[in-house]
Amino acid sequence: MFWGQKKSDKEHEKLGKPQVIPGLVQKHLVANYKLPPNWAPFLKAVIRRSVSEETASDIRVFDESEALASKVQVNDYTTLDGHPDLILYEGRFNETSKQVELVERKKANWDTPIFTQDQIQQKIEALSQPGSTVFFYLARGSTHGGPLGMGAAVIELDPKHDQGKGKQYNIYTADVVNMQPVDKGQKLFNSKKPKDIAKWVKSSHEGRMF
Repeated sequence: MFWGQKKSDKEHEKLGKPQVIPGLVQKHLVANYKLPPNWAPFLKAVIRRSVSEETASDIRVFDESEALASKVQVNDYTTLDGHPDLILYEGRFNETSKQVELVERKKANWDTPIFTQDQIQQKIEALSQPGSTVFFYLARGSTHGGPLGMGAAVIELDPKHDQGKGKQYNIYTADVVNMQPVDKGQKLFNSKKPKDIAKWVKSSHEGRMF
């Protein structure tokens, strides 16, 4: 437990902007919640001074890309009062005593499979019903959210493909919230060549990066 002198409400409300997770808390997440060490830089923390502990701070950890996909601008600790679904971990830490107390609020998916270009092509070619879709998470692009950080590519079998003209696919990029694309997103192009589409998807479907 944390022990110390109670702070005034004014001191308690000194808030900071989102920042890198403090090293002490990163170590706790890796040791106790099995957070992959290479994931820590992708997450952000919002911190405020504790009201009940002289040298402790309250902390909330969230994924900024998911906040962007949800159209939420996280300014400080209190922003997440209205968006508890964005909080991954919440609790307190004390740099003086080196203590950390956290509760996991939301299970994050750290182990998302990365498909090969051939696997992507096979999934696209398997689309058989007009209007059916398949999606792949992206690590590059202009959208946000999802386990790779930059939304998803959504491939749709054109609803009109069965009019004697062969299969045609529509390609979209979309934000991702709660592991699912937000609708189909923004249309980029269409193509009749699954191999070319798979090559394009694979160029941004890889491990999460800065």
